[in-house]
Amino acid sequence: MQASPLKRILAVAAGALIISAAQAGEPIWDANKVEMVSEKMADGVYALYDKKAGEINAKGGAAATSGGIIVGARGALMIDTMINQRLHKQVQQLNKTLAGKPLLYAINTSAHGDHSFGNMYLPAQTLVVQHANTQAYIHQHLEKDKAFMLQYFGKGRGIEQIKARAADILLPAGGKLELDLGDKKVQVIDFGFAQTGGDLWVWEPGSKVMWAGNPVIAGKPALPWLLDGHLLETLETLKKVYAFLPPEARIVPGHGTPIGREDMKWHIDYLQAIRDQVQAAINEGLNLEQTVARVKLPEFGGYALFGWVHPGLNVPAAYKDLQKK
Repeated sequence: MQASPLKRILAVAAGALIISAAQAGEPIWDANKVEMVSEKMADGVYALYDKKAGEINAKGGAAATSGGIIVGARGALMIDTMINQRLHKQVQQLNKTLAGKPLLYAINTSAHGDHSFGNMYLPAQTLVVQHANTQAYIHQHLEKDKAFMLQYFGKGRGIEQIKARAADILLPAGGKLELDLGDKKVQVIDFGFAQTGGDLWVWEPGSKVMWAGNPVIAGKPALPWLLDGHLLETLETLKKVYAFLPPEARIVPGHGTPIGREDMKWHIDYLQAIRDQVQAAINEGLNLEQTVARVKLPEFGGYALFGWVHPGLNVPAAYKDLQKK
């Protein structure tokens, strides 16, 4: 059977990105070189991110995975466990330095390896929290995910030896969970499909800090990735999160330094622009290739991966999604 136009475009785009990385001799970001640092958001609440994330984000580049530590009277909670043992150990050391308390919980905001591979290095007593769809994906696709990560992040970076660790606490679709750390009660929420269908958002109400994972990759000029499609659901989910957050809230994105609530509007406005322009193209009877050529959105072009993620991933995903209406 001949490949669909969408699959052909995605294959070309993905291949181009891999070839580009190989030609440069570098992974998208190197897990053997990243140094994690902490930023105090409030007492006992810390964002963790790549030491160079601010500089990388400002240039529109791709920074390493961000995460967090929340410390309560009973113990600590970790948000995202990193891609390999090296980075996971850095996060564990930051927990010891910042908290000095046992790690009670570790939350994976998604199934992606850079957010969950470190689970195998957690203490046995730490409870792993995942979305039910995340656990199902990891059980079924771990080897495929490892192969994907090896393509993008390179061999010899601790990916080859990763093994799955089963979650202890699962959230169902649309679920919400409260984890009691003593003087802090942390909420884990599924607002709906955002990038993977197993996305968890972590909200610490005392500090008004939200961990977003990959649905908000970084501040402007970074853009959402519609890896699994679902433009309309993703847009609706981001609007729900924006409405949930108070004006003074801060967001720790999946691959960057903390941003404000209003910074989410950049991502929402981009998805709305894609929706409107792709729908207009469909209404005119344009096919996929013609729509990709039409919907350029140069005003959102500052992201270093724009030339791949916009025409090769997001516009085709939007076209397919909107055609279902």
